[in-house]
Amino acid sequence: MRGHWNSIAVIGGGTAGLLLLAGCEPGAKNVTQTGYRGAGLDQIVDRSSLAKAAAIPAEPYPLPPDGGPTAGESYENVRVLGAVSKERFDHLMAEMNQWVAPPEQGCNYCHNPENLASDEKYTKVVARRMLQMTRTINSRWASHVKDTGVTCYTCHRGNAVPEYKWALAPGALNPHSILGNKHGQNTPDANVGYASLPSDPFAAYFEGKGNIRVASSEVFPSSKHVVSIKDAEKSYGLMMHVSSALGVNCTYCHNTQSFRAWNLSRAQRGTAYYGIRMVRNINDDYLTSLASVFPANRKGPQGDVYKVNCTTCHQGVSKPLGGISMIAQAPSLRGPAVEPAGAAAGAAVPRAFNQPGAMTGKNEPAPIPARP
Repeated sequence: MRGHWNSIAVIGGGTAGLLLLAGCEPGAKNVTQTGYRGAGLDQIVDRSSLAKAAAIPAEPYPLPPDGGPTAGESYENVRVLGAVSKERFDHLMAEMNQWVAPPEQGCNYCHNPENLASDEKYTKVVARRMLQMTRTINSRWASHVKDTGVTCYTCHRGNAVPEYKWALAPGALNPHSILGNKHGQNTPDANVGYASLPSDPFAAYFEGKGNIRVASSEVFPSSKHVVSIKDAEKSYGLMMHVSSALGVNCTYCHNTQSFRAWNLSRAQRGTAYYGIRMVRNINDDYLTSLASVFPANRKGPQGDVYKVNCTTCHQGVSKPLGGISMIAQAPSLRGPAVEPAGAAAGAAVPRAFNQPGAMTGKNEPAPIPARP
């Protein structure tokens, strides 16, 4: 009888194991070797979960040739693109109408149709700042976006507000309550891959100057342990977000022999390094500065403005829009960099990760001084 029950237990345990393994995404995989054989550096992607590159909308009409009167000469109150030709300015406005504005509103989403020069609608003030931001991304942050560049469509995809964004999480539970108080973690959350990690890693790393620090150079606790376990968990939470946002695993950037060592890492890690700093620049200098402009219904539960993270652009693929560039149909968005009012003058301009001198004694890529 005991053997009979043992057999049932084994069968039951095996069935339970199969049910648990069902969560490991069985099915066809794409495997790409990214390092030495046997080093566990393959990229493994489930074909069924591959995010398809978004369909690129056709231009409203062909890009007109450059030249002729400028937008600043032709219209009133053009503060950012005044030097662009009127014809190309009109073309970009038609594209923004297509990329961002709700179809039922069109130009009226940002403009008073009786006075196009008026700034009475907050959406026009925001759009002007977003034009500054986009030009800055395409020029100053070429170390991340490369020659592909970004346009309004990269994030908006036809929506007035990008689908993927974040704001500060709702307030913490009563600290004196034991029941249900999870201290910001152990809550199933897609942002951290449903792991028992802090579910809001963005405020720590996508604003301000917080550094991602996990590994120590020594085995035992010492002064060289630069972060607490709690802070390390936040870093892991952020890495879970990056992984899901780009649809990649850890070895897309890191070498498992040493996650910390830059000299063993792939070049993609340098690109990601600058991407994190680009996101901070966007959030700190362009979005948070609009706090007094956005109405309450366009803010998060704690009253802060919605901000960007990796998913805002990438949406599940390592290269937004599958790597297709739209900048050729909106050349006025290439730059130069335009800092909003109040932004620090002479901010560092990053250099490419693989350029000479791109490493510092701190074992990470380093920015170079701003161009004069």
